[in-house]
Amino acid sequence: MADHQEATLTLPSDPASVATARRYVAEVLSSWGLGDGTDIADSVRLIVSELATNAVQHTFGQSPTFTVDVSLERDELLRIGVTDSHPRWPQRLPAAVQQDNGRGMVIIRWLAAEAGGRLSVTPTAEGGKTVWIDLPWPAAVPG
Repeated sequence: MADHQEATLTLPSDPASVATARRYVAEVLSSWGLGDGTDIADSVRLIVSELATNAVQHTFGQSPTFTVDVSLERDELLRIGVTDSHPRWPQRLPAAVQQDNGRGMVIIRWLAAEAGGRLSVTPTAEGGKTVWIDLPWPAAVPG
């Protein structure tokens, strides 16, 4: 496999785009050798769903699109980023807050940590942000 592979897809900030983003990432991962049915593939699909949902719901119509970036470095590091143009960064809710939504970042952070990865957020030059998830590629994890 190549030292570096990447794939990018920009979608409209519409709820229907969440499923498209999830399918796209699953297809990319499959083409890179990570098939359905593995724990990491399932976690990545859920992470992408949560990140895409956040990009659609929490930008309050101020980000007409969002972009999903997926890269694989030397069969060691899988990097997934979801970029939107809204300047507000994800907010961490206090544990005592009781509500039906707003737990996406908690889920994402937990899934990333469970897979040996990490979450970070970086600003874009245009004033938005990218939420990144870095995960060890399964072949790179000692079993």
